[in-house]
Amino acid sequence: MKPQDKNSKREAQRIASPVRPQLLSLKDAAIYLGLTEWALRERVWKGHIPFVRFPDGKKQYFHVKDLEQVIEDNKARYV
Repeated sequence: MKPQDKNSKREAQRIASPVRPQLLSLKDAAIYLGLTEWALRERVWKGHIPFVRFPDGKKQYFHVKDLEQVIEDNKARYV
C-alpha cells in the first residue's frame, strides 16, 4: 500500500466517523465562532470564554459545549 493511499484511507475514516472532537484548538475555536484568533484570545483574557488547559501544557483548548453556550448567550433579538 502506498503512503498516500494509507493517508487517504485514514482521512476517509476520520470524516466518516460519528465521533466528533469535544475539544477544539484555539484556531479551530476561533473559526467555529467566526472570530480571529486574537479576538478569541482577548475574550479569554477577559474571562468571557472558558478554556481547558492540561497540566504541564501551554495550549488552550475549548469545549464545543462552552462555545455553543457563548453563541447562545450572545444572540441578539430585535424587540
